[in-house]
Amino acid sequence: MSRPAAKKELGQHFLVDENLLGVIGRLAELEPSDVVLEVGPGLGVLTTYLADRVAYVHAVELDRSLEPGLREALDGRENVDLHLGDALRLDLAALEPAPSKLVSNLPYNIATPLIVESLDGLPGLELWCVMVQREVADRFFAQPSTKAYGAVSVLVQLAAERTGLHRVSRTVFRPRPNVDSALVAFRRHELPADFPRVKQVVTAAFAHRRKQLANSLELAGVATRDTATEALRTIGRESAVRAEELAPQEFVALTDALAA
Repeated sequence: MSRPAAKKELGQHFLVDENLLGVIGRLAELEPSDVVLEVGPGLGVLTTYLADRVAYVHAVELDRSLEPGLREALDGRENVDLHLGDALRLDLAALEPAPSKLVSNLPYNIATPLIVESLDGLPGLELWCVMVQREVADRFFAQPSTKAYGAVSVLVQLAAERTGLHRVSRTVFRPRPNVDSALVAFRRHELPADFPRVKQVVTAAFAHRRKQLANSLELAGVATRDTATEALRTIGRESAVRAEELAPQEFVALTDALAA
């Protein structure tokens, strides 16, 4: 069967170099009892590797033209369930057995929203090991007051700690992307109380990055400027502070102060 062409509009860059699979296996800390969620299996190179090493794999693929090749690649592997659909729209929380790890070469255009939604939407996930654009990998664990630091940095760091990072050559993909990629792995720790409310505050705070934080919260309808200013004072911050200056845990304290 001829290899299908990648679709640029879906952010597809197929993993074709099997030499990278061992690195993925190490960073994902694969165990025979694992239930893995893979989003964007593409040609099935990673899927077959996972299926031979873990208890179960849920592979979610949007592009139905890839189904025949995937079915052929996975033939005889009874521990793989191929789900055809949009990972951002499917009820991934209803998957049985529930996934304990997310291990994927993520399509570029869904990587960030999928990770953010999985933090609290898939509470059974213990570990993520994902291939993403290098700048996205850097953003996940960026430090405050840096260009890369943003809402996704805060939310990921409130939910997990990084356990590995591996730069990836463009040559392992077909077609070869125009950007650098990286494998990043992170392990869950306990979420802050009322994480959905924290997520709302964080998202609002960075919605108008160049504005003062109090103004951003008011524009997003999260709080009046006076309320936001008072909450900032409560956590020891001046009213002129911007979102990028606050550390992740300060957003938890800010959310509590706003509620009070």
